[in-house]
Amino acid sequence: MIVRTTEEITGTERDITSADGNWRSKRIVLGADRVGFSFHETTIRAGSVNEFHYANHIEAVWLIEGDGILTDLDNGVVHQLGPGSMYLLDGHERHRVEPVTEMRMLCVFNPPVTGREVHDENGVYPLIEIPG
Repeated sequence: MIVRTTEEITGTERDITSADGNWRSKRIVLGADRVGFSFHETTIRAGSVNEFHYANHIEAVWLIEGDGILTDLDNGVVHQLGPGSMYLLDGHERHRVEPVTEMRMLCVFNPPVTGREVHDENGVYPLIEIPG
């Protein structure tokens, strides 16, 4: 059994802030935990514009605080997000997240991230294999 708190993750290598300071991700479960997914609490700064493309991962996002706009950059469809909204990037969609107010969300990645990934110039996380 694994038990962790966001308090104990804060300020460790599991607590990541983007280079531009727009988002912060607390990686609660990572690939090394060997459960088949990773689980993160992510906060995105109000007024920021964030483009992502998870070409190697499926991501489910559940918004628990805040409001914003999600744009599917593959087809231009825009979605209004608020507490209780969920979106699933099951087709590796390129997308933009624009928080109107600070957004706090819970995110699940499959395959799991290791915690060493860095978004490239296209917002993509590389696929890093976890040694067996």
